[in-house]
This record gives sequence, structure tokens and C-alpha cells, in this order.
Amino acid sequence: MQQFRVNSTTIEDKFNSLLPSQGGQGAGVDLSASTMVIPIIDLTESAEGSTLREDLQSSFSLTSANAFDINNATDTTLINTTGYWRIYAVGSMRITTGDASINFKVTDGTTTKQLVELLGHNSSTVNNQEILFDFIVKLEAGESLLGTANYSGATLAGNFRQLADVSGNLINP
Repeated sequence: MQQFRVNSTTIEDKFNSLLPSQGGQGAGVDLSASTMVIPIIDLTESAEGSTLREDLQSSFSLTSANAFDINNATDTTLINTTGYWRIYAVGSMRITTGDASINFKVTDGTTTKQLVELLGHNSSTVNNQEILFDFIVKLEAGESLLGTANYSGATLAGNFRQLADVSGNLINP
């Protein structure tokens, strides 16, 4: 192990301003370095990229909310960017004839998988249905989130926002 003296006024000034009790109020501190590797593990919330509580980190804001409204359309692309996304929406349908479907799907262009769905079937009376969607989805490269409200009396409306990039680095609202 070798010892080195650090002669940098910039580093010393920064050290003294961040830790005044260690020298910022007095004569200062001589800084040194060595070739010994000492691992440091930061277990604080700020080390994970956020100082917000988990429930607050998933909130919507004016700049992070992306509103959508789907009516009488199938497989509408909502998101095609990688990452972790929160979806918050209300699906409603008023069926007078035939059948209806409100759903979310993930696709890579070849394979499509349904995540959640509300099905409505006509009966002898008018059929009204509503459902609240609140879930998180991870999209990899080439994947998209699709939304469907395939009936004239069906609506899927809500918001989505990115919670983290595809590596899991949090994105604050």
C-alpha cells in the first residue's frame, strides 16, 4: 500500500465546505490517498436515486402525466418506450346490442399478450359496466402497450407515466 498527499485546493475547499466540523471552520485538513481499496456501500434512500417514499414516487404531476381517451377503437398504441410505466385508467361501457371489450395488451409486433380486460355482453336490458385499472408494466425494447375500447358505447380513459427506466433507475414525478 502506498500513501499519497492530495494537493488540490478545489478538493480541499469542497471537503471543507461540505464538512465544516472537519476543518472548514479552522485551519483545514490535509487530504491523503492510498492504493488500498476500501469498499463503501451507501444504504441511504438517496443512493437508490430517490429521496421520495415509494407511494409518492409513483404519483402523477403536471409534467409527468400523459392523458389518453380511447373510444370505439382497437389496439391503440399508448406507450412504445422502454421502462416501467404506471397506468391509471377507467373503462366504462354501455352496451345496447352486441358484445364489447375494454383491455390493455403488450406486444412486440409478433406476440401479443393481454394484461387485463373488461368484457360486456348484451342481454335483454341495457348493460352498464365500469372498471378501474391501476397497474405497472415493464416494456423492453421493441414492445408496446396497447389499449382497446372496441364499441361505440365503450371508453377507456386515463393517464400513464414513467416510473423508472428499463434498468430500474427511478424517475421522479
